[in-house]
Amino acid sequence: MKKFLILQMRPEDATADSEFEAILRVGGLKREKVHRIRLEKGTPDINLDDYLAIIAGGSPFDVSAHPDAKSETQKNIEVFYHKLFEKIIPSDFPFLGCCSGNGLLGQYCGVPISGRYAEPIGSVTISITDEGAKDPLLEGLPSSFIARVGHKEACDTIPSDAVLLATSEPCPVQMFRIKKNIYATQFHPEADANEFIVRIETYKNYGYFPPEEAEDLIKTVKKIKTLVPKQILKRFIAAYK
Repeated sequence: MKKFLILQMRPEDATADSEFEAILRVGGLKREKVHRIRLEKGTPDINLDDYLAIIAGGSPFDVSAHPDAKSETQKNIEVFYHKLFEKIIPSDFPFLGCCSGNGLLGQYCGVPISGRYAEPIGSVTISITDEGAKDPLLEGLPSSFIARVGHKEACDTIPSDAVLLATSEPCPVQMFRIKKNIYATQFHPEADANEFIVRIETYKNYGYFPPEEAEDLIKTVKKIKTLVPKQILKRFIAAYK
């Protein structure tokens, strides 16, 4: 039986488990329908014939960091994704990269990744482009919606052969598509307040925000509802079941 492959890059159990459970919950996926790989524990070779689609989550790694600042774990993960994209893109294999998955795909396609469009942990208003309004994952959704974000780097632009699907004032590249089935989002379509609270507590000393602001951030994220991004994740999973 073919399954959905969920790739994770979070070394901390709490954040990795929270993200995984959110993907299952939001996507309506049963555990027996997924294969979960935590890449910080190893980077196996992937046979696309074994899977229906791939979902790649976020991480505390910065792909734009100087090579000397990257751990061996991060370097191994980046090599893994390079090899994976060499398979995915020519075959137009269904892929959804969220946050770090977005940066890794952009990096592979030659897009500059920098801190120019970083966004603090919180929420932002996303606008769907004209092309995005025609895309199966976004068609019929509100033309603008609130999404959860939190990243120190982003794609400066989209790949030359990609279509920009969603944008925002602080970060122009919020969602893009390559060919018909390869997607990336800078925002987090899986996360609700609970996931972000776990991440705030875990990453408060990672440079995303001043540590003393953690409690205020937690109070803020509790007030935000992000229903539309979850619809995007649901639609992606439904399209390839």
